[in-house]
Parts: sequence; structure tokens; C-alpha cells
Amino acid sequence: MKYFSGCNTLEDVKKLYKQLALEHHPDRGGDTATMQEINKEYAFACAFISKNEGMTDAEVDQELKMSEEYRQKIEQIIHLPGIIIEIVGNWIWVTGDTRAVKDAIKAAGYFFASQKKAWYYRNEAFRSHGKGGTLEQIRAKYGSQSVASQGRKIIDQE
Repeated sequence: MKYFSGCNTLEDVKKLYKQLALEHHPDRGGDTATMQEINKEYAFACAFISKNEGMTDAEVDQELKMSEEYRQKIEQIIHLPGIIIEIVGNWIWVTGDTRAVKDAIKAAGYFFASQKKAWYYRNEAFRSHGKGGTLEQIRAKYGSQSVASQGRKIIDQE
């Protein structure tokens, strides 16, 4: 593997993927061939590490599908100006100057949480059945990793 050889956990793979996507995505000045190579390696690295962590084939398959789904959701909006994308637990939250790009965010399948004044995406498996508190409380509970658009790097917030 060219890109993910130093990764030992799924978290390492996901974190590195986000950094590589920011650097090499065609919407951000990279080229399609490199991004396709990164995507292929990402899927392989996730499967390899998951199997080594004792996951069943079904669990590995589910993890790969979920990772791909979230990757696609982030790619759909990462180019939008003025937004901040955060991974908080198993949800993607979008804050910042979203008013000007709200139609694009909504078209990408995100929902608006009026009490939190933020957009979110989550897989149906992670549907919340109670009050999650403020976005700050949710960040404190699950940790947060921000992916900001406009060429800024990933920032860990734990």
C-alpha cells in the first residue's frame, strides 16, 4: 500500500483518508486518478485492519459500507465556501456560514437541526431517540474532528 501502510487502526485509516482527500480531491486541485487510487487503498486498508481486529466478514462489510457512505456525504459538500464539517460520534455536523449554501447542503441529504442551528447527516442505524443536548455537550461526550473547507487541514478536538 502506498498511502495507508503506516496505519494500525481503523481510526488511523479514516483520519489519514480525510487528510489525503483534502490534498488530492479533484474539486480541491488534485487529480481524479490519484483520488481513485486513494479510494481503492482506503477500502482495502479498512477491510484488512477490520479483519485483523477480529471483526466478522459481515461486520467488515458493514464498516466499509458505512465509511464509503460518510466519505461520499463529506465529498458532496466539502467544496462549499464558509462551512465547517465535523465528525462527532457517528454523525456529521455542518456549521459556519451555511445560509448561502443551504440548498446545496439540503440537496446532499443533510437535515437542519433548528435548536442546534446546524446541519447534520447520520446513517439510519445511528438515529437518536432522545435529546442529545447542545452541540457542545455532544462534542464533549463523543469527541469531534473538524474538516474545514477552503483548504484548511483537519483539526482534532478531543
